[in-house]
Amino acid sequence: MKEDCEVFPIIVPVEYGLKTINFFLVRKEKRLLLIDAGIDDELCWGALNKTLNENGFSIRDITEIILTHHHFDHIGLVNRIVQEHPIPVYASPLSIKRLKRDPVFMKNRLAFYERFYQEMGCGELGKKQIQYLNKALEKNKHQALQCEISPITASTFQHFSVLEIPGHAPDHLAFWDKERNWLFSGDLLLEHISSNALIEPDENGNRLQTLIQQRDSLLKCLKLQPEIVFSGHGQVISEPNRLIQLRLERIEDKAERFYQLILTGFSTASEIAETYYKKTYLAQFSLVMSEVVSHLDYLELQGKIKKKQVKGIWHYSAMATHTAH
Repeated sequence: MKEDCEVFPIIVPVEYGLKTINFFLVRKEKRLLLIDAGIDDELCWGALNKTLNENGFSIRDITEIILTHHHFDHIGLVNRIVQEHPIPVYASPLSIKRLKRDPVFMKNRLAFYERFYQEMGCGELGKKQIQYLNKALEKNKHQALQCEISPITASTFQHFSVLEIPGHAPDHLAFWDKERNWLFSGDLLLEHISSNALIEPDENGNRLQTLIQQRDSLLKCLKLQPEIVFSGHGQVISEPNRLIQLRLERIEDKAERFYQLILTGFSTASEIAETYYKKTYLAQFSLVMSEVVSHLDYLELQGKIKKKQVKGIWHYSAMATHTAH
């Protein structure tokens, strides 16, 4: 690592599939940036302070916090840090209503999912998920960031290029250090698992085509040819280009599997999800539905399938002939 810039990874092991929660201290000249902020728990708080102390720093040496996206496992310590040491917090302009848990935005988001699960034929499981989300609205109010959040622009940081990489989240950003070929990618690219392209509404309540966004974001990062990717979970990635290619191939492979199910006669997203994922459909309902519907969007874009609404539910069928775009 070059002397004028150092990265101090904060790696916190967890017992579930993500393996670790990662966030990063970056020393650049007289600035000490914190990229993401883990979960709001004692493990992450302890790991942050341990990493600071081992390298001759304290909380009061952090000059700013920058966030890759709004998910709770990337923002957890922000309130705690800023209460102790008021510093600027930066995020995508699209993050702010989410980070503040704006009541109107959150209510509209809930209405979007209610409509989404109905249209995808999810029946009672969809209704249960809406009940869960309704309770979570109240339960997670404390996760709202209390501090002022400054929107990141292209000129916010001199030594990072800011990249918009939606897919996993609409507000997802990556930070590119061109001089060193380092990419701080948040959850776009994980070493041990594929990152979910989570179904989300846009600002107007329309469904985003998140897998198509995710694929475009992976291609954008592949063009950079990074040497090291500092990702939000798992190991720091030292051969990112090969891994990006594998993730792109996996998208094609899974889309083809869902296409074959449609050829077999399964027509609704919920039928395809239950047939392909079996017990996982029940255990990880919202993730599975995101995975299936986002791949169906991709197949539709390719001209391989079409959809028709019957009694308020979307039914998918194969096109007689299709042309790839």
